[in-house]
Amino acid sequence: MKEETKQEVKKMFDTVINPAVADHGGFIEFVDVRDNKVYVRLTGGCQGCGAAVMTLKQGIEQMLKHQFPEIEEVVDETDHAAGANPYYEPNR
Repeated sequence: MKEETKQEVKKMFDTVINPAVADHGGFIEFVDVRDNKVYVRLTGGCQGCGAAVMTLKQGIEQMLKHQFPEIEEVVDETDHAAGANPYYEPNR
């Protein structure tokens, strides 16, 4: 994948994806793009969240595939069992 496309994918995480997941106390770290796959790590409220797979596959992956047709999938490298604050709890 071209370096320019890689930078555009990273920009999408910075300007669209992370502001959206920040509402749930989360952050998705863009790791790399290799072999038409986007590698990410989830932190904050996203790490360990039961909806993380759905968010990645039905939300983020579909958005990225639409914008960048060469992307085949989003790969989650997160250790969901680790972390200091792996679950989001809304303010009540």
